[in-house]
Amino acid sequence: MKKSTIVTIDGIDKKILRVLTEDARTPILEIARNVGISGAAIHQRLRKLEKSKLLSGSKFILNAKVLGYSTTAFVGIYLDKAANTDDVLRALKRFPEVLECHYTTGNYNLFIKLLAIDNEHLMHLLNKNIQSIDGVLRTESLISLDQQIDRQIKV
Repeated sequence: MKKSTIVTIDGIDKKILRVLTEDARTPILEIARNVGISGAAIHQRLRKLEKSKLLSGSKFILNAKVLGYSTTAFVGIYLDKAANTDDVLRALKRFPEVLECHYTTGNYNLFIKLLAIDNEHLMHLLNKNIQSIDGVLRTESLISLDQQIDRQIKV
């Protein structure tokens, strides 16, 4: 079991993080002016936060709908044996439509989030790809009609 380390952050760190979670492209000097410390101090604090693993890089978010993916689904996966988990995970990683995979409590062994172009594509992903993986016993799917909340944890 992993032991998590809790990072203590002060008010200045919180101000920096609030700005960057709102817009990761905010220039360091603009953050420095708003926070009231030097750009070098901002860089130093960001390095400290990255080293602590509180921050892990930055990324651009692609709009899946613009790329033609109109269906988001959540799929609970039942495995025939828990010993097959690593093999199933390796197989799931081969499908670019699978965005997330979680170990869960409850009925499912794994719970995934995936994108599909439409319901026909989703059916293909489920029937031909995911359910054909050795070790997958069956799946249960939920289709998202619309995402209402999309945010990070507040600091």
